[in-house]
Amino acid sequence: MTFIESIIERAKSAGKTIVLPEGEDPRTLEAASKLMADDIVKVILLGNKEKLMAGAGKWDISGAVFIDPMNYPEYIEYAEMFAQLRRAKFSSMDEARAEGLRRMRDEMYLGVMLVKMGVADGMVAGAIHSTSDTLRPSLQILRTAPGTKLVSGLFMMIVPECEYGADGTFLFADSGLVENPDADQLSEIAISSAKTFRQLTGKEPVIAMLSYSTYGSASSELTEKVIEATRIAKEKAPELNLDGELQVDAALVPHIGAKKAAGSPVAGKANVLIFPDLNCGNIAYKLVQRLAKAEAYGPITQGIAKPVNDLSRGCSADDIVGVAAITAVQAID
Repeated sequence: MTFIESIIERAKSAGKTIVLPEGEDPRTLEAASKLMADDIVKVILLGNKEKLMAGAGKWDISGAVFIDPMNYPEYIEYAEMFAQLRRAKFSSMDEARAEGLRRMRDEMYLGVMLVKMGVADGMVAGAIHSTSDTLRPSLQILRTAPGTKLVSGLFMMIVPECEYGADGTFLFADSGLVENPDADQLSEIAISSAKTFRQLTGKEPVIAMLSYSTYGSASSELTEKVIEATRIAKEKAPELNLDGELQVDAALVPHIGAKKAAGSPVAGKANVLIFPDLNCGNIAYKLVQRLAKAEAYGPITQGIAKPVNDLSRGCSADDIVGVAAITAVQAID
């Protein structure tokens, strides 16, 4: 069973509800139809029901729950909840309430509020919205998970006919969100990624803190950041199988790892790759996706109190199905 087949089976048994706020996008409607036809998740679509049904064409979305932001009975209650959550950001409660009334007409904000209120278990969006437009409501309404300092982004990479990682399965982070993390932030990304990898694969994470240097083979501010992040992560989570700084070949290839980092518990075995910045992580995932013909699922967010996941604006309907299933599995915990 492939990674995504396993995720879909787990999602089916979980019985979760996912809100898809971008109902005006044809890919979203196609994905909604497939998600319901295969009983992967229950679906909430945001928008005018008649318009959405007309826009779906051959795709059957009649089984969805339709919520129109312009005509929703809970509108006032949700606007008040938003005002209470955001009170400190405004000069008066009246101003906060006015902002809440405005925001709850917005599909992205309403979608997140549905997750906050337990109507949905998670949200998937980003097919026609930027990452900031997708994640800003999440951080304002849901905030970070308990014990988590930082929201970060990752890709699950499934490389065909690959002898490395967890039978070709890897987690790449941060590949989608945090541009230039400092050492402490990098340690937080590593710790969150370990939890996500275990949650999504059921396998033990082996975490490599990547650099262009292995065990001091080079020295600069760049390598020192990774060395310090490794030290902090080990101090925060000593139970994790984590090591660095490691070059990517030392992290993945057993005989190179044994030569460059003798005695490392991670070298040659890594399945979670932590990149020093977004440049490296984003470039790496796209290279592996295109050159190794890997499946890339993401960007998946971690660290939000309840699961909200961003999509690439170039995503397909099947990509949305996969991310919705991943979101449902994240919601199990």
